[in-house]
Amino acid sequence: MEKSTADSSNQPLEKSDAETGCLSIIVLGASGDLAKKKTFPALFNLYRQGSVKAEDVSEFLQLMKYTSGSYDTEEGFRLLDKQISEHEEAKSSADGSCRRLFYLALPPSVYPVVCKMIKLCCMNKSDLGGWTRIVVEKPFGKDLESAEKLSSQIGELFGEHQIYRIDHYLGKEMVQNLLVLRFANRLFVPLWNRDNIDNVQIVFREDFGIEGRGGYFDEYGIIRDIIQNHLLQVLCLVAMEKPVSLDSEHIRDEKVKVLQSVEPIKDEEVVLGQYHGYRDDSKVPDHSNTPTFASIILRIHNERWEGVPFILKAGKALSSKKADIRVQFKDVPGDIFNCEKQGRNEFVMRLQPSEAMYMKLAVKQPGLEMSTVQSELDLSYKQRYHGVTIPDAYERLLLDTIHGDQQHFVRRDELKAAWDIFTPLLHRIDKGELKPISYQQGSRGPAEADELLLRAGYVRTHGYRWIPPAL
Repeated sequence: MEKSTADSSNQPLEKSDAETGCLSIIVLGASGDLAKKKTFPALFNLYRQGSVKAEDVSEFLQLMKYTSGSYDTEEGFRLLDKQISEHEEAKSSADGSCRRLFYLALPPSVYPVVCKMIKLCCMNKSDLGGWTRIVVEKPFGKDLESAEKLSSQIGELFGEHQIYRIDHYLGKEMVQNLLVLRFANRLFVPLWNRDNIDNVQIVFREDFGIEGRGGYFDEYGIIRDIIQNHLLQVLCLVAMEKPVSLDSEHIRDEKVKVLQSVEPIKDEEVVLGQYHGYRDDSKVPDHSNTPTFASIILRIHNERWEGVPFILKAGKALSSKKADIRVQFKDVPGDIFNCEKQGRNEFVMRLQPSEAMYMKLAVKQPGLEMSTVQSELDLSYKQRYHGVTIPDAYERLLLDTIHGDQQHFVRRDELKAAWDIFTPLLHRIDKGELKPISYQQGSRGPAEADELLLRAGYVRTHGYRWIPPAL
């Protein structure tokens, strides 16, 4: 097995590729931060799982090749194609039977020219079961117009079945669990609608700031960086109807329907924040209007969700680091135990860290008194699946690209519908029409965000705190 990089890497993950031809994974941008932190560790873990004896990272590194070249000239890509072809010939693969996966760990601004060079210089020569696929990272555009332009430029070169727009949140264990929980458990089928659910929160928190990424972050902000992609993808899985099957197109069809049903965002249902000290970064302008925090209410105009607010909230330099989904149910009608004092039923999925899901519910307080207390039914993964390693999101998604499964990747019409929702709001922020509220580092964010949450109908539980069970 061999791995080659030309600002690229080329690596089969299986011991035998005789049936389909050898696999080459080419990472363009191999010397960059993304490749170092995410792509190569994921490839190494997949390689180690496929080859039991390969525990030493040095064995993995010996299989790599590296080629340097310009992204906009044929010379470097011709050399890259020559290296890949030599590898394929060494594996005695029939011409056209090999698989070439190009991972673009690059700035989106160079996607069009790189894709053009791949199409011109590095495609399989014929189709004998082989393929060429392209993986592109976010941010995929800055608004609807730029995203559509980028989609058109790449779409002129490759078919939609060849393009894998990666959103690593779709590779997370708990996110992938959503379809199973919703559609494989009779318990949730009659409850998952506006008759029973009062509000839904999808929250992303980080306890650190931009940490040297001021140039990038100030150009995009928290909405483009987190909410428009990661959190919106989670919303789709929470809100979508049951697909006809697990076929990737059937699932993505239902996600698009959800996005197309989202009503225009109202200014009064948006709270923006910027943490105190953000502008101290040397790469951030003194008068930056870029939000580092946002809480936004989305409303879905369909039979299932009419009237149910979906609160998408993300922020940096907050009091904790976590991501979760919080589904809050309505009050019990005719409550004879006065349970409102303890709070409502909630179903919570902790996406990260310490994956877990738990249901908050009222139970009898142990003792002689007939009084209630809030408790939980808890499934914490580290306790229940002791010793089981949960794969990194990038490992799952890379494997999906190899298998040709596009279920966990964003389709072009899905991307367009997502930008349709947020582009008007983003343009108003870019023009300075909406201003972020200053908040202290290490806080919950602007107090106005908590007020928005209360206006949306969320009822906070007092005196209860979920504690992950000890092993």
